[in-house]
Amino acid sequence: MAKSNKSGSWIDILIELVEVFFKSSRQSKRGKTWHQHVVPHEYGWAVRREGNKRITSKHRRQDTAIRKAKQLARKYKADVIIHREDGTIRDRINYD
Repeated sequence: MAKSNKSGSWIDILIELVEVFFKSSRQSKRGKTWHQHVVPHEYGWAVRREGNKRITSKHRRQDTAIRKAKQLARKYKADVIIHREDGTIRDRINYD
């Protein structure tokens, strides 16, 4: 009987390790976000994905940049973060 208890605890540990492995692999996929930032740019406004240095698109007007950011955020179920000209955050729109 003692043997089956050890076997049961070994299986429990194995199950726990597998669960931890799968949970961590799911979290690493969520590491990158698709939040879209509308930021001031040299000649107007730009849309940039959170964490990226590269700009997704450039626009002369903020409202067209916001429209593009909303389109991308809906597609990826992300947020749109709208900045003011001084770089501070003006608004945040959630598309979860």
